[in-house]
Amino acid sequence: MTTMLGDAKAMAAKSAWPFPNESAEYRAARTALLAEEIELRRHIERVSEMRRALPPGGAVTGAYRFDSAHGPVTLADMFGDKQTLLTYSWMFGPERERPCPMCTNFLGALNGVAADLEQNVAIAVFARSPVSRMADFARERGWRHLAFYSDPTGDYSRDYHARIGEDDIPALNVFSRKDGTIRLFYGGEMGPAAADPGQDPRGAPDVSPLWTLLDMTPEGRKPDWYPKLEY
Repeated sequence: MTTMLGDAKAMAAKSAWPFPNESAEYRAARTALLAEEIELRRHIERVSEMRRALPPGGAVTGAYRFDSAHGPVTLADMFGDKQTLLTYSWMFGPERERPCPMCTNFLGALNGVAADLEQNVAIAVFARSPVSRMADFARERGWRHLAFYSDPTGDYSRDYHARIGEDDIPALNVFSRKDGTIRLFYGGEMGPAAADPGQDPRGAPDVSPLWTLLDMTPEGRKPDWYPKLEY
């Protein structure tokens, strides 16, 4: 049954919360923006519904072996008692002196919500560096809620688009397990070819709260600013 949605402009007019000393011009513009925010929320939900309705993805047939803090593991081991595994490939190969600042910024946010996410899904963070090296950096950052796995051969990273040629790239992949079969449910695909003019390639919705919050400021995203490991 199709749910009839209310008119976004009418909903915005009823939902507007005036603030002290605002002008009529500001209120009119803010209410118009609120209507667009309502439509954006609806579009995000439509995209989420399409994502959830994807047909079964490709089965994971590679015999991938990873190193963990407790010894060798498989992708199946990472699910634990969950049916969904959310993974992130961190740009922290053995040849890098320090990890990618952008990836690191996202992992800091992921660490903050990991305990809540893990009530619903399992989480795994991959990199090609040894696990001990990842763990050392995690302690430096104060991360306590992420599980790290090394992909020493790089086979998983190449197959699931976290390594192109000799270059590591970030990759967000979600796997599902049903009837003993692991399949890719969803993988981010918005790379350079999908970027709009003047914008960095990024997925939508943006998974990083850094950029989502900056989008709510007068300055927005500065085109020449990126996070650093240290300031």
